[in-house]
Amino acid sequence: MNRIHCAIATALFSLSTPFLLAGRFEIVSGATANQVFQREAGGHATVTLEGTAAGMDGRTVEIRAAGNNGVLPSLDWRAAGRIQGAKWTASIALPTGGPYRVEVRAGDEVRTVTNLLVGDLWVLAGQSNMEGVGDLVNVELPNGLVHSLDQADHWVLAEEPLHLLAGAADRVHWRRNAQGMPERLEGEKLAAYISARKKGAGLGLPFAVEMVRRTGVPVGLLPCAHGGTSMDQWSPSLRDQGGDSLYGATIRRVKLAGGKVTGILWYQGESDASPKAAPRFQAKFENLVAAFRADLGQAELPFYYVQIGRHVSKTNVGEWNQVQEMQRLAARAIPHSGMAPAVDLSLDDGIHVGTQDHKRLGRRLANLALGGHAISPVSARMEGGVVRVVFSGVNGRLQSRGRISGFTIHDSSGSELPAIFRADFDAAAPDTVVLHVSGKLPDGAVLWYGAGKDPYCNVTDQKDMAAPVFGPMPIER
Repeated sequence: MNRIHCAIATALFSLSTPFLLAGRFEIVSGATANQVFQREAGGHATVTLEGTAAGMDGRTVEIRAAGNNGVLPSLDWRAAGRIQGAKWTASIALPTGGPYRVEVRAGDEVRTVTNLLVGDLWVLAGQSNMEGVGDLVNVELPNGLVHSLDQADHWVLAEEPLHLLAGAADRVHWRRNAQGMPERLEGEKLAAYISARKKGAGLGLPFAVEMVRRTGVPVGLLPCAHGGTSMDQWSPSLRDQGGDSLYGATIRRVKLAGGKVTGILWYQGESDASPKAAPRFQAKFENLVAAFRADLGQAELPFYYVQIGRHVSKTNVGEWNQVQEMQRLAARAIPHSGMAPAVDLSLDDGIHVGTQDHKRLGRRLANLALGGHAISPVSARMEGGVVRVVFSGVNGRLQSRGRISGFTIHDSSGSELPAIFRADFDAAAPDTVVLHVSGKLPDGAVLWYGAGKDPYCNVTDQKDMAAPVFGPMPIER
């Protein structure tokens, strides 16, 4: 079902859903169809419904929950409160899983909320590679246990494309009209925009589907990314602008979803690869992570992000590598964080990761979220006629498709040296690459992996975690 048909079906469903109709006994807040609730430490989520009941003061309100196999024995009808002043509240603790149907009743009046899930909420934030600009061809298929709080603030089955900025609830995402004013697309204009889309696949849905495949725990996604945005545009200092700022809009949506999330996935940095912005990138990035944790009241909130990959361009090459190196170093400085490289992935245009490799990238982030290791360079040492490059965090052993590629040696001024004539994986050390060099390296020589904006790099491990871009790394003697 495409997004237009989904929108029509949602509208028809809303018109036919009992708790949205006028009547004596109604649910007004607390849950909506398709919503995913963040599970708490004990594996449950407390769902609290609030409503009105004209002329029914004093009556008992009861609540129960059912799954695919019928009413849950431990969650059958139970008293949850009384109607007072034409208002009522009823709570129920749902275990991790679903989908659930929650019913409330007072006398003969029964109201229902359907297709609720309890699991893990993940924020998707950053710029275009998180928004998703992959071709909408052979995209990741939906999974019934993965829902999304779409950018119009409706809970829906998650499907590509997850982001729809033109119809977002927050003004910061709207396109500018002919008069230069932000304008939200609605009705026929929005439908035409949706039907004309050819791009929009990203890593969020593949990540969530992989998480469900490996854990069985439902996932709720909160798409919040916006293409072309810089760290300054994501500044926490703009939080008070609410939906007129990216950070403020993201915090608003987290609160709308319940206030707590399992973690944040981030992919941004391309817009900061400039002479002015690159030197300050790491400090701004670390400040952003700290702000999210403080504002959400989650001091150890996991934050997993992507190291920017390739760009078919000759501009700001040094600054591009500078941002990549700062991202690599930030993973060491920020607790409860992890970085997934993208330098080895294919593109669907000059800068955006392709749809099929977004699937790989989503799985890499899932590996991190589930406690897996990320490859990280440890040292480069000259021993005889070879440079031994040692990595940590290798899953199994290092490998490559075809000849090992991506390593270069540079002199102290930064110029590349024609030194490496062969590269091997050390059969006795699964975490080591052996670079065979010709001649004597000059003092101050350094090692790079992925130098430039469009290198060919292909070193991964047996879980398809990739070696990150790094450099300059001193070559020890």
